[in-house]
Amino acid sequence: MTTAQDLNQIDMPESRGKILIIDDDPFFLKVLTDNFKENGFTVFNANDGVEGVKSYLENSPDAVISDLVMPRMGGVSTCMEIGRLAGENPPIIVLLTSMFQESPHEHEAPEMGAKVHIPKSTRPVDIVIIVEQLMERRKYL
Repeated sequence: MTTAQDLNQIDMPESRGKILIIDDDPFFLKVLTDNFKENGFTVFNANDGVEGVKSYLENSPDAVISDLVMPRMGGVSTCMEIGRLAGENPPIIVLLTSMFQESPHEHEAPEMGAKVHIPKSTRPVDIVIIVEQLMERRKYL
């Protein structure tokens, strides 16, 4: 006999990865979340860095995307704490900010807690593509 849970597992395609999005802007959080979900990712949300660190510990995401300026714990402290807690196997950590107006870029070593910095003005679908590429590349490292 097939149960409702079995049907849900049949209908649900396998997740392409777990993403944690940390941002205090509810509209931006929803738009970015929707874009990742539409592309097959499991998404967890947090409204500030304190919630973000807690969600990281509970969900072990493959990638963390954090806003820079947030209440309680800002993006730099959040990214640094997640990196510290992750130890030798950190997730991909992306810092979003409206302070950067240049194109998205990756640093050799983390700067402000993240190797990848993306301007907040970047289209959400492009943020998804960047994270997809980083996750794909990580498979071969």
